[in-house]
Amino acid sequence: MYNSVDRNNPFEPNRPELDMAQLRELLRQQAQRRPLYENIAILGCGYVGSALADYWQERGHFVTGTTTSRERVASLSQLLSQVVVMKGSDASAVQSLVQGQDTVVVSVAPTGSQVADEATYETTYLATARNLVKALNQARVKQIIYLSSCSVYGDRQGEWVDENSPIFSSELRSQVLSEAEQILLQAAKDNQRVCILRLGGIYGPDRELVRMFGPLAGMTLPGRGERFINWIHRDDIVEAIEFARANELEGIYNLVDDSQLTVKEQVERVCFRYGLPPVHWDPKQPSWGRKSLRVSNQKLKAAGYQLVHPQLLI
Repeated sequence: MYNSVDRNNPFEPNRPELDMAQLRELLRQQAQRRPLYENIAILGCGYVGSALADYWQERGHFVTGTTTSRERVASLSQLLSQVVVMKGSDASAVQSLVQGQDTVVVSVAPTGSQVADEATYETTYLATARNLVKALNQARVKQIIYLSSCSVYGDRQGEWVDENSPIFSSELRSQVLSEAEQILLQAAKDNQRVCILRLGGIYGPDRELVRMFGPLAGMTLPGRGERFINWIHRDDIVEAIEFARANELEGIYNLVDDSQLTVKEQVERVCFRYGLPPVHWDPKQPSWGRKSLRVSNQKLKAAGYQLVHPQLLI
């Protein structure tokens, strides 16, 4: 058996001549093949980042995660290989974080229970993006995956948008998110991919829709409830990030589920599911001034991703 000849093996000594082109291609493929286990950094281990850390840690990766709160170090240490207390606005801390990493995921958000002001938004997103791009110039990170938001599209009066739709939101917070995307996309090069995932509204364990819509039961709300809200379950965010990492995705992708329901339809389903009094709508009153748009997820699906929860879980 040891004298058999593999005619497809370019290293076979009995082969009359070595096909150097084939050899170079094999070596190139070997060099590009991603290792089974990687060093991964998650900048921001909040609701999504901590679930992602647990997912990757269980699969054998060495995962470093960050938090801005020392009080969370003990709990995060159960999910991570290493915990770092830092902020993305700290340039030296970001520089240290990315060293030796194969993949960096950015999942930052303003801290605190109050709605963040515009200055906090700029510090959280723009400073982090700039510091990361600067740090990447001195590191060998293969891929950056940045979690953005579909709010960059602004209000479209219920119309459809996709990744090619122009960005013209009048809200400063949405403009900050879009600018952060552009800063990070500038870091893309042949050996360093940048993938932007624009997320819909996030729900999942401990953020069930009944907690959001349940308190509205029995109330009369202004308008007709015709506004569209796009959602994505935390399970799908984790799986889509892994899909982007494993398939080395680059560019911008929307991440929302397939359900295209109005607020009225979503509230009705929640109330029916949990036996709550129905919500009534008063079309004579102006509806709350919030965004309404329908976000296409076809680009990510065309890349091969299959949703874990394609329809809204009530």
